[in-house]
Amino acid sequence: MFLGFVAAALCGTGLLMLPASGAVPGSASFTDALFTAVSALCVTGLSVVETHVYWSTFGHVVILVLIQVGGLGVMTFASIVGLAVIGRFSFRSRLQAVAENRSQDLDSTPRVIGGVVLISLVTEAVIGLLLALRFWLGYGKDPGEAVWLGVFHAVSAFNNAGFSLFPRNLEGFAADPLVCLPVAAAVIIGGLGFPVLVQLRRAWRKPLRWTINTRLVLWGTLILLPAGTVFLALCEWNNPQTLGALSGPERLLAAFFMSVQTRTAGFSSVEVGQMEPLSWLGMDVLMFIGAAPAGTGGGIKVTTFAVLVYAVAAEVRGNEQVTALGKALPAYAARQALVVVLVAAGVIAVSTGALMAMSSYPMDRLLFETVSAFGTVGLSVGVSTALPVAGELILVVLMFTGRLGPLLLASALVLRERRFRYRLPEERPIIG
Repeated sequence: MFLGFVAAALCGTGLLMLPASGAVPGSASFTDALFTAVSALCVTGLSVVETHVYWSTFGHVVILVLIQVGGLGVMTFASIVGLAVIGRFSFRSRLQAVAENRSQDLDSTPRVIGGVVLISLVTEAVIGLLLALRFWLGYGKDPGEAVWLGVFHAVSAFNNAGFSLFPRNLEGFAADPLVCLPVAAAVIIGGLGFPVLVQLRRAWRKPLRWTINTRLVLWGTLILLPAGTVFLALCEWNNPQTLGALSGPERLLAAFFMSVQTRTAGFSSVEVGQMEPLSWLGMDVLMFIGAAPAGTGGGIKVTTFAVLVYAVAAEVRGNEQVTALGKALPAYAARQALVVVLVAAGVIAVSTGALMAMSSYPMDRLLFETVSAFGTVGLSVGVSTALPVAGELILVVLMFTGRLGPLLLASALVLRERRFRYRLPEERPIIG
């Protein structure tokens, strides 16, 4: 999977360096093309150039394809191509798709991949149609241009990418629910994760059959989205540079939209760089948590956060076993969650420190940018475009790490599992 993402990123970089990809004569630099390709493939949305004016229509198509491939997953996409070419899945393809989609049944892999593709295409088609009609009838765009804008933003939204073809992203539509709500719906659906979407499609009337993963994702989403909306509304309500310039209902719409984007999409209906530092801190937390596993979102994943919350609750209560929603969680689940959080926090801390050493921006802005890159969110306070090449490469590594996941990336680099034939004597240190 790691090598597959690297190969796809290099192919995208090569295509974006072609003269046809640029809106002006000449080709893009290697770093600009690499950053954009990785950002699109890792469905992040960060950019060091202005997408709508820097790239040509061909470049926009390349970015759109990279977003779709990255959202579906490189291994899943390769399996689809293999099925189309030779008419069947190879055993290796099944193993890779199982790892990428977090499936547990090897025999059902073709069915799972079919469900993933169907959900993706149907959601993107519906959202694209709604947006195209709005751009055509509401904003006077030509039918062809309206369809292209609708399709691009629908694919970008469902895959939690956040790339936009409008100046200043979607700030011009902050007060338009017919644009903001379809985009937010696509982001939420994509952020639920394909295992959850496939199960809901098959058994949405039978909640008792839902797995613990599905229930944790749904409960986490229902809690975090309203909490983020209320938090951002309270922090930004009277800020004239963000929500303060809107009416009451429009402020609630913008607060909800921005709360949705912290689930790892990168669209913005207000200028993030003008938000209050307290808002940035809260958004850092939401971006760090992220969306659901095996989906188009990033972050440590809402299930990882939920497992740690239940582990803390069990320890405080003195329970030997960690339980969640009427189920007992295996001991290794809490260990894996702890490792993911610590590795992610360490990577973000080191990256933020490195950026502080090579730029003059304050820590709160740099921390926001690194968390956004690691969480494959794409929201920016305007730092990415002003970083030196070394800083851009740090963000590239962060986007790769966030998309693949700390444990997966570490496993791919180690390439083997260590087994010990002995056990050391136990001794308990003082904790806390």
